[in-house]
Amino acid sequence: MYLALYRKYRPKTFEDVIGQPHITTTLKNEVMNNRTAHAYLFTGPRGTGKTTCSKVLSMAVNCEQPIDGNPCLVCDSCRAIEAGSTLDVVEIDAASNNGVDNIRSLRDEASYTPTQCKYRVYIIDETHMLSAGAFNALLKIMEEPPQHVKFILATTEAHKVPATIVSRCQRFDFRRIKAIDIKEALLLISQNENFSLDADAADLIARLADGGMRDALSILDQCVAFSHNVDINTVSSAAGVVGREYLFELTDCVIANDASKAVEIINTLYSMSKDLQGLLEEMVNHFRNVMLMITLKKPDQLIIALPDEFEKIKTYTTKLPLATILYAISELQECLDKMSKSFDKRLTLELCFIKLCTPSMNTQNDGIIARLEKLENMIKNGKLAVPTIKQSAGETIGRLPDIVENQIVASQPDTTPAVGETVGRPPDIPKPTNSSDTFEPVAEWADILFELSKVNMPLCGVLNGSKAFTKGGFIYIGTPSNMAGKLMKQEGNASQLISIIESKTGVYYKIKIKSTAPKVEEQGNKLDGILNKAKENGVQINEN
Repeated sequence: MYLALYRKYRPKTFEDVIGQPHITTTLKNEVMNNRTAHAYLFTGPRGTGKTTCSKVLSMAVNCEQPIDGNPCLVCDSCRAIEAGSTLDVVEIDAASNNGVDNIRSLRDEASYTPTQCKYRVYIIDETHMLSAGAFNALLKIMEEPPQHVKFILATTEAHKVPATIVSRCQRFDFRRIKAIDIKEALLLISQNENFSLDADAADLIARLADGGMRDALSILDQCVAFSHNVDINTVSSAAGVVGREYLFELTDCVIANDASKAVEIINTLYSMSKDLQGLLEEMVNHFRNVMLMITLKKPDQLIIALPDEFEKIKTYTTKLPLATILYAISELQECLDKMSKSFDKRLTLELCFIKLCTPSMNTQNDGIIARLEKLENMIKNGKLAVPTIKQSAGETIGRLPDIVENQIVASQPDTTPAVGETVGRPPDIPKPTNSSDTFEPVAEWADILFELSKVNMPLCGVLNGSKAFTKGGFIYIGTPSNMAGKLMKQEGNASQLISIIESKTGVYYKIKIKSTAPKVEEQGNKLDGILNKAKENGVQINEN
């Protein structure tokens, strides 16, 4: 009879356990020094070795001649435990035996001395599934267990285990196994079996397993059934990661703001019986890959994709602003939550993508931020000229209306002042020479914005068209953008502007800023007007 790889290659000693040296070393030392505890709690993700270590530990504590803390595997106890023929090592599935009567039965049995081994060991898998009454029944015997009884509790959700139980156990947290360790184990297994495994295929399986050795062996088993020569194409076909062009097509619809095509793609997938919830999960992982590609210097190990998909994802780093990606992930996750409660999953998904493909529908500033970043990229690529900011030194303008009301005060780094609050002057900074009670225009304002554009283009963009005036120890900035205050509060922005002002004027000023734009929607319309006006004047603009 064929035996699955994950069962055939299940570790039998602590040395065989992969990726958990912080646990296996401790357990071996406890066995060697005869200092084993009466109760253990093994917790961590699936397929990381919790049940395996439970069985190895049960053999080690009962082994007649342990070798460096490992079971010898040849004595009567080791062979009986490995074969599952002894009554002294009991495995209990708490998912199906979670009642108080099951634990009462366990308590009655625990009072009897072992028949063959030194210890009676109870391995309770999926411990978090026990009922409240069962936990209470288990607590009493764990408080004062017989000398010949040991408990090993295994769970993937330790937070559901009562603190009274946890406090009576030695807790060991199993970590996700590194992809490189899984890859090496798979290549080693392939040498002992009658199939070939390419290194690239082993690497893809290791990343698909997401830190679980059992998952990796199950995927490998599936690939071997598909072909005895396992290469990267075999893995992509058998594991279902091939033919995912629809992910890139839907992403292109978001970039092009083409809601109509996105809905057509969704309906095509729906007619092909594509699981819409699975599609949403794939889209979340897809946008996560793009996010990692933008934010990480070496994203190779964290991105699960075929080589050709990897290159396609890389192209999105210049097409999709990070703000748009984060917004898309947030909307897709929210849609995933709604889908389980919706009577029409297709409608829920269609609404989500229509929203993603229509930035003007965003209720907050996300759409405006995306369009600002789009304009910024156009400016950087030379597709749109930056208008010159001019302010005459002799220009006299009356007092800015309501400049001080609803003000946002910018300060130095590591300080986030409240609305209306002003920040004290740092030491060793020259006091401003202008102590006039009237507003005086800042003659160097155009130069200040020019220098700002070199180090902080987004902040310079929202200050485009602004006017600056000094009065007392403050610079008052009136700007038509309603996003200036939000950007000014982000860490580092205020300090950059303060530093440039000081370098150009020779004076340290505190900043007060006022937006004259009444609504976000009007600001968005103004941005659209800029593009439309440029098109009317014959300017060629590539909006992609």
